[in-house]
Amino acid sequence: MFKKHSSSNIQLISKNAYAFALLIPFIGLFEETKASKISSGEYQFFFENKKIENSQPFHKSNDYQSNLNFHEFLIAEKTNQKDKNTTTNEKRVLISEIIIEGLEDHPDKERLEVIAYDAMLTRPGSKVTSEEVKKDLDRIYSTGWFSGARIESLESPLGVQLLIQVEPNPILNKITILPIEKKISNSKLNEIFKNDYGKTLNLNTLQIRIKDIKDWYNSNGFSLARISGPSRVTIDGIVQLDIQEGYISGIEINFIDEDGNVEDAEGKLIKGKTKKWVIERELMTKVGDVFNRSILESDIKRLYSTSLFNDVKVTLKPVKSQPGKIIVLLGITEQRTGSLTGGLGYSGAQGVFGQIGLQESNLVGRSWSSNMNMTYGEYGALLNLSLYDPWIKNDKNRTSFRTSLYLSREVPQEFRSQNGGSIRGVTDRYESPNSLLSYDINQLQNLDLNNNNTLIEVGPYTDITTAKSSASQFSWFDYEGDSIVLERTGGGFSFARPLNGGQPLKKVPWSVLFGANFQKVKPIDYAGDKRPYGVASTNFKDGKVPEKEVICVAFNCATENTLVSFKSAVTYNNLDNSRNPTSGDYLNIGSEQFITLGENSPTFNRSRVSYSRFFPVNWLKFHKGCRPKPGEKSDCSQSVGFQAKVGTIIGDLPPYEAFCLGGTSSVRGWNSCDLGVARNYGEATAEYRFPIWRLVSGAIFFDAGSDFGSQSNVPGKPGKILEKPGSGFSVGPGAVINTPVGPIRIEAASQDFSGNWRYNIGIGWKF
Repeated sequence: MFKKHSSSNIQLISKNAYAFALLIPFIGLFEETKASKISSGEYQFFFENKKIENSQPFHKSNDYQSNLNFHEFLIAEKTNQKDKNTTTNEKRVLISEIIIEGLEDHPDKERLEVIAYDAMLTRPGSKVTSEEVKKDLDRIYSTGWFSGARIESLESPLGVQLLIQVEPNPILNKITILPIEKKISNSKLNEIFKNDYGKTLNLNTLQIRIKDIKDWYNSNGFSLARISGPSRVTIDGIVQLDIQEGYISGIEINFIDEDGNVEDAEGKLIKGKTKKWVIERELMTKVGDVFNRSILESDIKRLYSTSLFNDVKVTLKPVKSQPGKIIVLLGITEQRTGSLTGGLGYSGAQGVFGQIGLQESNLVGRSWSSNMNMTYGEYGALLNLSLYDPWIKNDKNRTSFRTSLYLSREVPQEFRSQNGGSIRGVTDRYESPNSLLSYDINQLQNLDLNNNNTLIEVGPYTDITTAKSSASQFSWFDYEGDSIVLERTGGGFSFARPLNGGQPLKKVPWSVLFGANFQKVKPIDYAGDKRPYGVASTNFKDGKVPEKEVICVAFNCATENTLVSFKSAVTYNNLDNSRNPTSGDYLNIGSEQFITLGENSPTFNRSRVSYSRFFPVNWLKFHKGCRPKPGEKSDCSQSVGFQAKVGTIIGDLPPYEAFCLGGTSSVRGWNSCDLGVARNYGEATAEYRFPIWRLVSGAIFFDAGSDFGSQSNVPGKPGKILEKPGSGFSVGPGAVINTPVGPIRIEAASQDFSGNWRYNIGIGWKF
């Protein structure tokens, strides 16, 4: 018992009944009264004259009321009071003593007594009305520590004694949420309520914790979750909350035309080109799942990334017969997926070329990409047919498939050099075991036929056989002097998949690839005549060249090679942006094994490793996004990137399959393959990238590459014959301009520090 007197303010403690309902009896203002009950909003008031000693316990259950926001009060009222809503004319009574009971068995008794008393404005010695006492009860309840309270009054010679009977909330021991199957874990609930367990339950604090639960659901994307309660509180301190998480009852896909219509002129639903399963497989949102805004947003991004759709609209439709459930409506507007392209370009292999292509990126509505491309250039031509399936139907690993057929003619860059000339075509040759020089059969030669230091004029000959029969002690070749062209006819296929553990929509850094290629390679000239041999144009003087400089263009000096290979690769990619990365790593390890299939089919292995690493920086601040004002978000895609590449070839290497050093994707100060033709190689690049303007970014780079002395190990040594340096470095500036057709790269790169510069135009960043 907590007792306050008007004279002494003495506090006394004693045991009393355990209360549950919220009842307030009040004195009849010293006049004759009768019991009457009125209703005011959510409160109910009774007015009666009652002795303290006659008050009875009213709690009979182990469970509290199911709705703790509802309570009722009992207060004494004059029977002849005419205006119950007006306190202006109410008679005031003197309060002689305030006694707080009901906390005797509660472990938090002393603190709750003080809280209840401090919540009241009424004090011993004050004169109050029944309305003021009612407000005091409201204040006690609003503290959140009590589930019930009532006031009983007793006349005394000194005034009126107020007996305040309170029902404290229990000690909080456990929080339960129904239904049991829920997204929030018990460990998270315990984390939210960890500071409340073992303490008296406070309903105000409980509402704050409910908001914390709602915030957890919202922050995790479960934006439709609705939490109510407490629906039940037991005397043992178990609080029950109810939740509707928002389950998905169905997903409907409708196609919308360019005018926004979902039906055609005949009133039928518009039928899209894309198969619905192509759309559905990109959705992580499934029927029966709890709706998640973040997951749906990522689903929409994936749909856009297919490049099949112009617009994706989302509508959430409640299911009237099933509260807490919704239907997700997707409105899909398809874009045109077929295109006819054409243009002009330049490449080292084909020179200036014209190109025409026909592409369809949604073949038969299955998201297949088909492409037919034809290129005709200064040095060659290409016809290519390809098909790409980004996701084989019903494959849980999201395996993709790619295949192609091609016919190409191009001048191999391994046999060209900017300063060292090029390898020219030779029809046939005869190699004498003792000859240091080789002679052209098409020119008159002065030779010491009898080995007596007497020169005799011989030739020209019509063919190698005639030259051999006339002077077999000398080596001969049939020099044509035209450019060598490689004709490749073949095809290939590959399968690639991310290592997602059977979760097709899970983004993972690791992926693998396996494939095979088959091709026939013929060394010819522009007219299609066979050219199995070659001679460096700069070394061809007076109709003769050193014997070892007549090289085989193909493996085994054959007129046709058959190349059959199986390739595999492993890739790790955690770059933050595939087009313009500022952080992350990229690793690719690949190997291609060529196997023998016939006499002129070489066996060798080509392996490569490439690694890139990016670090975000903020050094130069030309772009205003790199100078954000307070409160603005930084927009400064600026980084330092490093790349290292190594490769090696083991086995019977055709010279045209050697590694090329130099070019826009290699050491940029040299033309394509102009730095070296190697069996082994290594390259390194460091590049600083920074934004200049909204559409323009700048770069400063350093490239270096080396053949590790392996040019001499390439059959025929074409790199050595053409005087390619084998190693070098480049420094220079560059810029990337974002255009409607893609990012265009423009660079100026030095050749060592020689003062020679090369200017490049490419697509996108080098790496």
